[in-house]
Amino acid sequence: MKKLAQKKSFQTIFWIILVIAVWEIFASIVEQTQRMPDNIMPHLWQIAAAAVSTDKVSGGMTATQVVLTSASATLLRALGGFLIGAAVGFVLALLMQMSGIVEKMIFPYLMLIQLIPVIGMAPIILAITKDINQSRLIIAAILSFYPVATNTLAGFKSVEKEKYDLMYTYAASRRQIYTKVIIPTTIPYMFTGLKIAAPMAITASILVDTLQGDGGLGCMLSQALRHAMNIYVFWLIVFFSAFIGVFSTYLIGWIEKLVSPSERALLFAKHSSKKKLKPDKNRSHFSMRPRKLAVYHETDAM
Repeated sequence: MKKLAQKKSFQTIFWIILVIAVWEIFASIVEQTQRMPDNIMPHLWQIAAAAVSTDKVSGGMTATQVVLTSASATLLRALGGFLIGAAVGFVLALLMQMSGIVEKMIFPYLMLIQLIPVIGMAPIILAITKDINQSRLIIAAILSFYPVATNTLAGFKSVEKEKYDLMYTYAASRRQIYTKVIIPTTIPYMFTGLKIAAPMAITASILVDTLQGDGGLGCMLSQALRHAMNIYVFWLIVFFSAFIGVFSTYLIGWIEKLVSPSERALLFAKHSSKKKLKPDKNRSHFSMRPRKLAVYHETDAM
């Protein structure tokens, strides 16, 4: 039982079942209060039925079509902001690593940007850019760059002094030190920041949609809450957003395994350990044929 509990698949299934059970218990309690459970907490089967329903809810589209159409705009803006924020965060961390003066001037004030609420930031950015789409990209980028910058900087500082000394003994240039030692060591730290930043960019994009309108998941979310369309659109957006946030984290983890030297080494070692000796077709046991050894005779030396 202990070994079963340690398996990742078992843990995932356990938490899914637990969430479903807790959800259904609270949905049943709400249903007994006679307070329109559709508007508060419907059963999961009701949400699933709304997802596959062919009933039109807005503009001749079903609930699922409304969610997917709105998601395309929101996710594109979130992706653009995430890429911009990740690039800015990496470059900023690199500058702070290369110059102690830059680190002292910038690093103490990075957190101040994150302390500004998105609700207060959105009108300011919109007033500066005077463009809704640009303001959404900038806000998603602002929320994305901080975790990337701080985690990447931590990765730069994690390089051991012995590695620097070894590269100096080889008379390596500064570019070689960064490309061969510092950046490869920093990759796991940077991807940790990316895993944090991706869901934040999606959340920021949805939240700004609710404030500024003009389409997107957040706009549909607000309309569903105001009963401008089927209330199940709200719940479909909630579940869809949660799924996309989790999926983005797993996607970045998968990319990390492809590009990280340490992850590739672990995968190679794991794959090598699973290899077994091929069984001999003519024997019931594994073939362990010894290699032919050359015999050295005294006559050969004559």
